[in-house]
Amino acid sequence: MNRMGKILFAGVLLAALAACGCGGGGNGGGGSGGGTVPPPANTPFWPQWGANPQHSGMVTVAGQNLTNQLADIIYDPFVAQEQADNGGELLVHYQATIVDGNDVYLMMKTGSYTGPSTWNTQIWNEARFTWEKGSLVQIWIFQSDWKPETNGAALQGWEPVFHALDANNFIYVPGAGGAIWKVNKTTGMAAAHITPTFTGPNPPSAQNTFVAGPLAADSQGNIYYNVIQLADPGLGDPWANNDVQGAWLVKVTSQDAPTTVEYATLVPNAPSASSNGCPGNFNFLPNAASTLPWPPSTTSVAPTQVCGSQRPGVNIAPAIGTDGTIYTGSVAHFDSMVSFLVAVNPDLTPKWAASLQNRLSDGCGFIVPIGPTNSTPNACRVGANSGVDPTTNALGSGQIIDQGSSSPTALPDGSVVFGALTFYNAVRGHLFHFDAEGNFLNAFDFGWDSTPGVYAHNGTYSIVIKDNHYDAPLYCFLNSPICQRLPAGPYFITQLDPNMNIEWQFQNTNTESCSRNANGSLTCVSDHPNGFEWCINMPAVDMNGTVYVNSEDGNMYMLPQGHTGIFTQAGGNIFLNLAIGAAYTPLSIGPDGKLYTQNDGHMFSVGN
Repeated sequence: MNRMGKILFAGVLLAALAACGCGGGGNGGGGSGGGTVPPPANTPFWPQWGANPQHSGMVTVAGQNLTNQLADIIYDPFVAQEQADNGGELLVHYQATIVDGNDVYLMMKTGSYTGPSTWNTQIWNEARFTWEKGSLVQIWIFQSDWKPETNGAALQGWEPVFHALDANNFIYVPGAGGAIWKVNKTTGMAAAHITPTFTGPNPPSAQNTFVAGPLAADSQGNIYYNVIQLADPGLGDPWANNDVQGAWLVKVTSQDAPTTVEYATLVPNAPSASSNGCPGNFNFLPNAASTLPWPPSTTSVAPTQVCGSQRPGVNIAPAIGTDGTIYTGSVAHFDSMVSFLVAVNPDLTPKWAASLQNRLSDGCGFIVPIGPTNSTPNACRVGANSGVDPTTNALGSGQIIDQGSSSPTALPDGSVVFGALTFYNAVRGHLFHFDAEGNFLNAFDFGWDSTPGVYAHNGTYSIVIKDNHYDAPLYCFLNSPICQRLPAGPYFITQLDPNMNIEWQFQNTNTESCSRNANGSLTCVSDHPNGFEWCINMPAVDMNGTVYVNSEDGNMYMLPQGHTGIFTQAGGNIFLNLAIGAAYTPLSIGPDGKLYTQNDGHMFSVGN
């Protein structure tokens, strides 16, 4: 899946309610074998992104063994076309499987696919399935009027996520114009259309205002989500050419009462939208390749650029701490280096906004060696300042980019972690850790497109995150001998203690790409000497700390606790479908321990 190949590396990233018949979904699934449709469970178990308000991804049951494939449901019929349009890569973010008692809720696409520039011809639906006699049976499908944000410079063909929520005995579904639908679990019909009022200079419309990222709920049934209002596409690229028109965090009570707060209010310490003093990097220099290796000198100062207004990252799911604090991420519309982790009080007043800028000191001389000569590939200039990001000659900064899906995770001790992109470590990003007051604590050298899971145990906790090493240059992506790709791999699942120290790692050492034959047997070829990437943006963790993850080798893995150091034997794995070029996807666990994973537009259930 060479995730590095999906990111635009040059400076572009830094520059940068019509119901339509959607009022009711109807029983589109053919019912229950012609018999009585079973009532909904109304016992949410994995109701949202990350399983719970904190996004810990941990549940209170033991996961089942990876013995059998129990279900295979195609929810995205356009995968082959999507991959063909993107060089074989699947640039789509998908909803986590929602599990509620015996029911399973999936995002399902219908309509037609006409390319990434015209996503609007697709239709996003939420469907209810129920386990009956060992099979998942579709009960109904609800058609939403939601559409993804307009494609452009910030998205680069990455389709944003459509992500529903199970709360208050209803399913809440993103809609058009910043609204959400409240769907009856029994009938699949709309029970309410919740339409917040958005303040701003330009009236929002269904065409330029978008529910951005997954819906989230706290323990009281209050719902939180982000909304972005873009400029009219007729004025040019709404990401690169025009500032965002509005951005809001929305709260909807369990009684359907919406309130909103502007992101400008939540991040009062951000630079003004019109300021041209926001940081760029040395890619912005004329003839940038001729200035390598970076920094160009020990006193070099990177160019600056216009900032743009603060707004949420496109795919961020708000997290809610046990004290009710809401966490989200905010970024300057034209400059991803001006990013913040934001804490909000339950009444939507600002609590704090912690900048991700200039927090890291692990650049030159640490992750990036200081070259013995100025012709050494993937090295900083001789004499470079210790610890600086070579692309800026300043301390390293986390960037929120709209091609990722990282969301905050609220930890048991009141602190919070959030994954953001950094380029100088071969686009691996960093996982940033802040305390409950917004003070920066530490960081781990991986965070790209990842919401970590949490294993709570013995009065403490551990953090579980994928840890892929990409075949990318360390910090520059120009035509220069300095910018040479690193070898692919290794690929780890890594568990950290609260201080970001490694407790254990599991390395994917499988070298074989396999395909399933008509008779069920496998044909394999050894073509990945360095192993395979982990294809997750959210792991699942059971009550025993067993970690469930999926890999681009097509296997789902079960990784038990109790290991130290690098180990190469997992607790078990099951081959589902080779996933080269597939998207990073989340996993879920059901109340009976069944596992739900995703691969190339298929939802697979696995268990005993």
